[in-house]
Amino acid sequence: GITSANIADGTIVNADINSSAAIDGSKLTGIDAATVSTTAPSSPAQGDMWFDTTSSAMKVWSGTQWDQMSNKFSATGGTESTYSSGGVNYKAHTFTSSGTFTPEASGSVDVFLVGGGGCGGVDIGGGGGAGGVITSTSLALSAGAYSIVVGAGAPSHSGGEGGNNNYNKGTNSTGFSLTALAGGAGGQESGGLSDGDSGGSGGGAGYSTQTGGAGTSGQGFAGGNSVNGTCGGGGGQSEVGASGLVGSGPGGDGGDGIQNTWSGTHYYAGGGGGNSYQGSVAGDGGAGGGGGAGGVGTSGTGDAGTGGVGRNAGGNGAAHVGGNGGANTGGGGGGGSEGNSSISATGGAGGSGIVIVRYAL
Repeated sequence: GITSANIADGTIVNADINSSAAIDGSKLTGIDAATVSTTAPSSPAQGDMWFDTTSSAMKVWSGTQWDQMSNKFSATGGTESTYSSGGVNYKAHTFTSSGTFTPEASGSVDVFLVGGGGCGGVDIGGGGGAGGVITSTSLALSAGAYSIVVGAGAPSHSGGEGGNNNYNKGTNSTGFSLTALAGGAGGQESGGLSDGDSGGSGGGAGYSTQTGGAGTSGQGFAGGNSVNGTCGGGGGQSEVGASGLVGSGPGGDGGDGIQNTWSGTHYYAGGGGGNSYQGSVAGDGGAGGGGGAGGVGTSGTGDAGTGGVGRNAGGNGAAHVGGNGGANTGGGGGGGSEGNSSISATGGAGGSGIVIVRYAL
């Protein structure tokens, strides 16, 4: 075994180490080890370390959050802001128009995308469907430039008897190989376009007894049906647009959207547009920037609908004119009330979309 003489003259040999006097591993204390995993360790203590194999980064528990120790993630692009939620500090990059998100190192981000909203139907038309909404978390990125496209809302349309809708959609929002679809347009009285159009969320059905457009699974819901002339509201991200009531009752409200807090504020996105029929109470826009339906039919009566709350509230309806969806909410436009050879009705424009990227600091 190892003796004091061995230590003094430096003659420790392998046989000494391999003998019964070899170092006892249980005596080695105070050496920290890192967990190597794709998921963070549960119930960590301050100072615990974790090598995240997804982002290839070493992290340490500060007592409240995992802080990256090397190649700390940072990025540029959009409107930048910071906020705290649940004891974690975040940085958010908000894109209200198209641009580029540029990480300076590898890491993971959360992404919120909303497509452009659909327009409301023109003549006794359904509410426009909201743009599709996608929420993706823990998305691994490498350093480099990523193109962000923010979808435009569908333009408004005007016309007399029969309208002139043509199911025009807005455009999709895209980023990181994700696509939030544009909302479907609301149906109208005639021209073979009475049903709501499909999209991220579906457009509400127009005049007569028709069917709301389909939404896209994971992005939004269908538009409401029309019943005996009262039209359906556009679908929203969290619910189906309301169907009209029998006869000349109120038109269907737009479906509500989803609340997002990633930029440090609380606002809704993805609300459908409302709609009505002549002489009835118009449907309101859904929370998430949906436009209110146009009021006042050819009989000269009827109340216009109210726009839904959102990052930017949906526009209120007016005589024969549906309100526009709120900007950067993906809200659907409100449907226009009845027009004829001498009175033009207008379906509201859809609201533009938005893309938000966030990550923990």
